[in-house]
Amino acid sequence: MNATPFLRRALLLDAVASGATGALMLLAAGSLSGLTHLPPGLLRGAGAVLLPYAAFVGWLGLRAAPSRAMVLAVIAINALWAVDSVAILALGWVAPNALGAAFVLAQALVVAAFAGLQAAALRGTQPLAA
Repeated sequence: MNATPFLRRALLLDAVASGATGALMLLAAGSLSGLTHLPPGLLRGAGAVLLPYAAFVGWLGLRAAPSRAMVLAVIAINALWAVDSVAILALGWVAPNALGAAFVLAQALVVAAFAGLQAAALRGTQPLAA
């Protein structure tokens, strides 16, 4: 499929945000844990997952004709991340302070917004000519 500028921007913005968030969580897990009362292992683990994810999404966003299946996978991963983020709070798997809960919920909202933007942009793409 030919990627629209909207889809490419949505993917690249996701990559930049995910990379920055991942680097912050991986490199400053101790400080963030002290501020948010989120477990440092959770922050480091999430950061470690986000960095290769960001690289993949960035690579996908730079392609003129990304695979529709790969874009759908990114949308699904984003949706799952957002749901899981809310679930860890709702189910009491972590006990953050107010700042920590706000951090988790804010990134869940941003990630859900990326999924929505990417899904909307995907609907506007055209298949490649055979």
